[in-house]
Amino acid sequence: MRDNPPRPRRRPPPPPTPVRATGHHDEQEPRLYTPAEAAALLRIPESWLRRRAGRRQIPCTFLGKHLRFSAADLAALIAVSAEPATGRRTHRRRHPPTPT
Repeated sequence: MRDNPPRPRRRPPPPPTPVRATGHHDEQEPRLYTPAEAAALLRIPESWLRRRAGRRQIPCTFLGKHLRFSAADLAALIAVSAEPATGRRTHRRRHPPTPT
């Protein structure tokens, strides 16, 4: 019998690349959200989103008759809709005095 030299150990394959928050591995690949997905991300009613997009009041993308939203569209919508904090109210509601 012939004595075979030990084989070099093969490295295990690297672990899969974790999926980013966008759900894709490739940064170059654009992600378009359906109105339902976009509404869920923004936590707003889908009907509000569809109505505003149909009137072209918010940034959106139409692929033929299909409505979609890119991450940039959602970021622009958030930026435009953001209102600065105004601080404390200047007047308080007065309650009628309680009878004693």
